[in-house]
Amino acid sequence: MISIDDDRTRLDVAMIHRYLSEESYWARGIARERVERSIAHSHCFGAYDGEAQVGFARVITDYATFAYLADVFVLPSHRGRGVSKQLMAAIRAHPELQELRRWHLVTRDAHALYAQFGFTPLDAPERHMMLLTRGGSPASSATSPPAPASAAPDPAESRPQGSPPSRA
Repeated sequence: MISIDDDRTRLDVAMIHRYLSEESYWARGIARERVERSIAHSHCFGAYDGEAQVGFARVITDYATFAYLADVFVLPSHRGRGVSKQLMAAIRAHPELQELRRWHLVTRDAHALYAQFGFTPLDAPERHMMLLTRGGSPASSATSPPAPASAAPDPAESRPQGSPPSRA
């Protein structure tokens, strides 16, 4: 029988690190120290078959307005048994996570799972932005600060007159 809880002392950090660094598509090669730090600063949930951990998810949140769901996985040996659904149901039912106004996640392949728990595609993706970094430094430049928004060039000014806007 599978059980789900948020008891941090039960987490098998070695298994979590091994899965994330060796099997996941989103965190391959991640350092153990970074996994430990991410666990320490998140609300974590484990899925257990007896005493063995077979699934994991973490919620990064301020407990008031926003939560980001990350690192959700079930070990291959336990997939197809409803473990991910149990994990998501426990997360969504957790008393400390009930008053949040917005949840966010990124997935390449589990849209159907998350849709069962109310997640939908972004209504206005053009209003969302992201910053990808390498090891904590902005990927574009680790030494210079970003230009102020007012200094950003207008893309319309740099294209020839009559040219359509870029779709990039």
